[in-house]
Amino acid sequence: MSRPPPVRVLFVNDTARNGGPGRSLYHLLRFLDPEVIERGVVLPRPGPISRLLTGEETYRRVVDELYFAPSMVENPIQPWGRAMVREDFDAPWPLRGARLGTNLARGSLAVLELARLVRRGGYRVVYCNGTSANFWGAAVARMTGVPAIWHVRYTSVPGVVRALHRRLAASRSVARIVCVSRASTELFSHAASKLRVVHNALDLEEFRSPSVAPRLRRELGLGDDAVIFGSHGRILRRKGFVEMIRAARLVLDRSTGEEQERTAFVVLGDTPEDFRDDHLAECRALVKELGLERRFLFLGYRADVRSIVLDFDVAVVPSVYEDPLPRAALESMALGKPVVAFDVGGVGEMVEDGATGSLVRGRPPDVRGLADAMVRYAKDPGLRRRHGEAGLARVARDFAGPTHGAIIAGEILRAAGMAS
Repeated sequence: MSRPPPVRVLFVNDTARNGGPGRSLYHLLRFLDPEVIERGVVLPRPGPISRLLTGEETYRRVVDELYFAPSMVENPIQPWGRAMVREDFDAPWPLRGARLGTNLARGSLAVLELARLVRRGGYRVVYCNGTSANFWGAAVARMTGVPAIWHVRYTSVPGVVRALHRRLAASRSVARIVCVSRASTELFSHAASKLRVVHNALDLEEFRSPSVAPRLRRELGLGDDAVIFGSHGRILRRKGFVEMIRAARLVLDRSTGEEQERTAFVVLGDTPEDFRDDHLAECRALVKELGLERRFLFLGYRADVRSIVLDFDVAVVPSVYEDPLPRAALESMALGKPVVAFDVGGVGEMVEDGATGSLVRGRPPDVRGLADAMVRYAKDPGLRRRHGEAGLARVARDFAGPTHGAIIAGEILRAAGMAS
């Protein structure tokens, strides 16, 4: 018996900038069997995510067809014809108002363009990756009769669209809702029959490639006896880097002079240009205020974090909001690093307190508790090793890419009416 042709799926990613959702999409596409699922992807514009998906930057090509739809607006007040930059937030009110009105119209145009693309390309499912993508995809599904799947990587939506989000989730147009964590499912109690929790995953063998060598200690001139607390991700206020800086000050205050000289704190990442506040600059100012310039370093954006994270002794994931499932925790565990984090959102669905890392449960964000956990790891290399090894084993067992791909393929086939 001949094998049926692959199901054509259009994956809609609502931003071109670097971040966890785009990188998670890469790993999702990576493990979909192209003989079962044909992978079309649409992005607002070329950028870090398009380079990732096409294999230009790292890893390998994971798309069969790639489209760009400039009418998919990434920010409601972005200028016409280019991406948002920080200075645009300070444009005169009349100009911002004009841009807002035009971009609302462009958002409607995006729905029409996506609907034409779905019809022209013979796509059987619209797979929505991101908050705005979910709204666009639901509208496209209603126009075309092609079912949509929502991949939910958030734990809240703005109040102004909350009622619409709730109605769309329950509508017939949205066939399935895949949530990255149990924390994300709380938005969908009224649509429970559609829900499936599928944690993020990665290709452990590829991610831990022997061709990637640690380089951070060499870059910074740190010896093998240095203890490095590291973090990576977008530098936004809700990601808790202020709390990490303040905890670092407490850690050093409880250390001897020799221990201080052997302790370093490192952050990889930047604040995207389409965020109003330059939080990286604010963090650097706080580091200076607390006298941490020699010990707390910001290294900027790196396309491939592996060679840096390999030299971490402890990974810190200090999010202070209901972070759905921060990819930084998963990647750090995959590289054998214990994780220290606040117990928020879906973090506890990855990090097992006392086994693969330490969860700090004090509210409001317990900076002293974060410092206490960091001190324990600083003083106990055996604890770091045991928790790091357990984290690696957990990723291999519970966050494996092939299993993830098979589950997502099943959800797609179910939405397309080809599986129960």
